[in-house]
Amino acid sequence: MIKDVQEKILQLKKENDICILAHSYQAKEIVEIADITGDSYKLSVEAQKVSNKNILMCGVHFMAEAAKMLNPDKNVYLANPSAGCPMAEQMEPEMIEMIKAQEPDRKVVCYINTTAALKRVCDVCVTSSSAVKIVKNMDADKILFIPDCNLGAFVKKACPEKDIKLLQGGCPVHASVTKADMIAAKTAHPDALVLCHPECIPAVSEMADYVGSTSGIMNFAAESDAKEFIIGTEISIAEHLQYRFPEKEFYILSKKILCPNMKLTTLMDVYKTCEGIGNGGGFEIKMTDEEITSARKCIDEMIRLGG
Repeated sequence: MIKDVQEKILQLKKENDICILAHSYQAKEIVEIADITGDSYKLSVEAQKVSNKNILMCGVHFMAEAAKMLNPDKNVYLANPSAGCPMAEQMEPEMIEMIKAQEPDRKVVCYINTTAALKRVCDVCVTSSSAVKIVKNMDADKILFIPDCNLGAFVKKACPEKDIKLLQGGCPVHASVTKADMIAAKTAHPDALVLCHPECIPAVSEMADYVGSTSGIMNFAAESDAKEFIIGTEISIAEHLQYRFPEKEFYILSKKILCPNMKLTTLMDVYKTCEGIGNGGGFEIKMTDEEITSARKCIDEMIRLGG
């Protein structure tokens, strides 16, 4: 059944000129039929190289917005319109503008996990894989980092030469992991290396053997000679690594690191959207030229500074 649906999607992709982008947190059966898979940064960069008329994002709303900003002449769709991101929606542009008015010499760095409206009032966008590099490359000493204070604390520690101000915000899923969870996982698997996402709280990430983005975690596991790993990010990454490296053992840091929004998208959502695109349907991302231009500036700056 799954294979049949996948084959139908592959055919619809050809018929309706669709490129499918899938975030690494998506299910295995969706990743298998995607044209481009990766973390937010990779999807942002690769989206600019797409030649298809239609782009289908299997992820969450802010990712589809980013794809639209980088491809304003293309039709961009989100496989499941209910897939949002609590972190992306937790700060209002008005609050950031108020801080900018109080400290006009402080540049605003926003995590890519933010709405287009919030990106419009920021100077540069970053992802977990590019944040440290971009902040170091910025021609600014005073920075406001939003919204994730845990990723911000990681960047602040890596960039002691910068005056980095943080606000209380972040990913509720990664932040739910406690130091006790980390101790329990290490006790259960004493020979395993711990690979942790910087969206986890500092008390957790400080106990890890490696801290990095989703892509960084996957690359570390691929290149390491170690045979056992505890994966401290969305549990789907442990599953993907189990398929890729069956000779190695992968354990989840905590069963709490399960993103409900990423899990909303199903293979049938992808199929129905691909079918709908050919008939004028599907949930399309709509943005005005002015919205795209003003919000895209910080993404272009991210790509310029991040390489």
